[in-house]
Amino acid sequence: MIKILSTGGTIDKIYFDAKSEFQVGDPLIDEIFADAYIDLDYSVESIMRKDSLEITDADRQLIRAHVLAVPEANIIVTHGTDTMVQTGQALAGIAGKTIVLVGAMQPARLRKSDAIFNIGFAVSAVQLLPVGVYIAMNGKIFDPQTTVKNVPENRFEVATTQ
Repeated sequence: MIKILSTGGTIDKIYFDAKSEFQVGDPLIDEIFADAYIDLDYSVESIMRKDSLEITDADRQLIRAHVLAVPEANIIVTHGTDTMVQTGQALAGIAGKTIVLVGAMQPARLRKSDAIFNIGFAVSAVQLLPVGVYIAMNGKIFDPQTTVKNVPENRFEVATTQ
């Protein structure tokens, strides 16, 4: 059984006009899985609907509490990419669970989006990786303790030390 905890972020955004006004909508996981003929034992719980820039340390503790409370050992957290690393760091040290954070650079509702690929990748990752906390983005697995988001390049990468 895979538990999917939705926190919002670009992956679930709905844009309304050319001014890029948006709100975070319902999680699209069920629809994405149905479209891809996915037959997995999973459940989705929406914890919050926030852009990741609005996620606070208190919100991260709420996410952590949910991860600790669910009985499932395999957990995917959908999350906005801007503060995904910080939330991954806040989930460190949880024993006995494989936790994979995933997001998208473009909303899943758009025709051209990395969301569907990233979600599929996270589903595979959570079933194959050992216990720990990971970020699964654009075909790569990252450790939140050593990862940064390269905003100009729209990608995650291992932090360089100077």
